[in-house]
Amino acid sequence: MNARIATLVLALAASLAAPGADARSTVWSVRGAHNTVYLFGSIHVLRPGDGGLPEAAERAYADAEQLVMEIDLDDPALADPGAMALRMQGAALLPPGETLRQVLGADYAAINGRAQQSGIDLALLDRHAPWFVATMLLQVELAKRGFRPELGIEQQIARRALEDGKPLLGLETAEQQFALLAGLPMSEQRRFLLMTLEEIALIDEQMDSLLAAWRSGDAAALGNALAAGFDAFPELYRPLSEDRNRAWLDDIVALLDDRDDYLVVVGALHLVGRNSVVDLLRQRGYAVTQH
Repeated sequence: MNARIATLVLALAASLAAPGADARSTVWSVRGAHNTVYLFGSIHVLRPGDGGLPEAAERAYADAEQLVMEIDLDDPALADPGAMALRMQGAALLPPGETLRQVLGADYAAINGRAQQSGIDLALLDRHAPWFVATMLLQVELAKRGFRPELGIEQQIARRALEDGKPLLGLETAEQQFALLAGLPMSEQRRFLLMTLEEIALIDEQMDSLLAAWRSGDAAALGNALAAGFDAFPELYRPLSEDRNRAWLDDIVALLDDRDDYLVVVGALHLVGRNSVVDLLRQRGYAVTQH
């Protein structure tokens, strides 16, 4: 399964039936001395009618007193999408004196032609880095297909937690997420953009395949998708997946010393494969159970 685009944004979405009662889900649990920490692999964007939480996640949410996500969606700084977009654009600015046309060189005309098919004129983004252009193109193509972040699993859970008075915590900040892509060498950012353009034509098939694996809790299939991305682009996948998993691990382990039960919600591909959060916990000797 080739799923580099969907893996990069951790956006898995399609209209498929829910799994049968005997199917697993992307929910795992770890027992502490006095509590349980649940790990739920999420979908960041969905379309109207794509559904909500699997049953195992519903049970985990009901049991948890507190929630932890990649970023704290209860942070007032994240409440204004316009302000958030401006912060992202600021992180994507090229160094003074550099332009997107210069960075892309001989590839500029071809990339601009393809971007215009998606409704994006690169002349308007000439001060922005290639990673930002790739992200915008993907967001546009997802939006054309009806995928909306406000329908994603995190947003569903965050709204419910606010109504239920359950505290929300974050493992990292939005600025840290932007910095991961901004820190890529320019040659890798250019390659990332070119690969994104090549694979947008396959996005529907990739999303369908990945969501089918997510719905059925097929950790092996999701892990294979992640491995395919690593094989093709290790320079990007290592900081986006393995390095973040390791950075989160101590905070997740610390939750096991509490008395409250926690639901930790991160992109599904952070919980499968080599050096995933689940794998790293097992390496430390914890028993992690998939539900």
